[in-house]
Amino acid sequence: MTAVPPDSGPPQSSDNEAAAAVADLEERLARSPLAPAVRRRHPLGPRTTYRVGGPARLFVPVRNRAALDLVAACTAGSEAPVPVLVLGRGSNLLVADAGFCGLALALEGDLAGFGVSGTTVRAGGGAPLPKLARRTVAEGLTGFEWAVGVPGSMGGAVRMNAGGHGSDTAAVLDEAEIVDLRLGSAFTAAAADLGLGYRTSNVAPHQVVAEARLRLAPGDPAAGRALLSEIVAWRRANQPGGQNSGSVFTNPDGDSAGRLIDEAGARGLRMGTARVSPKHANFIQSDEGGSAADVAALMAEVRRRVAESCGIDLVAETCLVGFEPGPAP
Repeated sequence: MTAVPPDSGPPQSSDNEAAAAVADLEERLARSPLAPAVRRRHPLGPRTTYRVGGPARLFVPVRNRAALDLVAACTAGSEAPVPVLVLGRGSNLLVADAGFCGLALALEGDLAGFGVSGTTVRAGGGAPLPKLARRTVAEGLTGFEWAVGVPGSMGGAVRMNAGGHGSDTAAVLDEAEIVDLRLGSAFTAAAADLGLGYRTSNVAPHQVVAEARLRLAPGDPAAGRALLSEIVAWRRANQPGGQNSGSVFTNPDGDSAGRLIDEAGARGLRMGTARVSPKHANFIQSDEGGSAADVAALMAEVRRRVAESCGIDLVAETCLVGFEPGPAP
């Protein structure tokens, strides 16, 4: 197994260089076997749990490893790096109203499947976490029950080291197969080499988690089903539904972002079409037909209020895509 290589792609480029790189990629894709699948100006909002945001300049649904390798062959070698967004289930993601001027990929088909052999689970990067959690329990395994309440994908879980209810991805991940879209090649990384920390890893935006391999423990299916029900019931009782992306800010060491937001008086705060949830202050909900700009502005205001009242600078867990560079909300 090899460690994750350093970012050996091209240096950061200007907006004009990036736009030129995307235009060049569009031509390459049009000449490739992927051409029938390529979509231009494809809406991304409906693919996120916020349900807001604009289109991607280029969008490609990728259904198997051969197609993913073709994408990598097209993206590798660009004079300037192509901005890449890998969509899982669209949670933990806020796309700007103007959209994303780059390549968005969705892992589907074979890349969203999973299988179990003994205590080993192999899951494609697009595999939905709740379904995978239920399958592992049905197979008599334990260690992944927490994922039943996370509306994300396996690839996103690796990239963000998703977790909850006292556990996380790092606790069960053995290794991941990753395709580097700048290098046009794949490598396998052990979990210990992925820099997995609290809601973070060293998997770069241009690196796609094609498959993850988990090591679970033998468990009692009846106890597992009971735990699944308990987790689902807890989330329904304590977290809001509707259009949101889950926890907006990471918890500071030894504290809760929700408690700090509450203390700053921001519970229920509204800006335009976005509101801090009255049910859980670390959730922001967007109205139907709402604006990503309103969500981002509310994130910034909540962060400002917490810093002013508590002296703590909250760090966003939600990934902002397509927004102008500037201070993080």
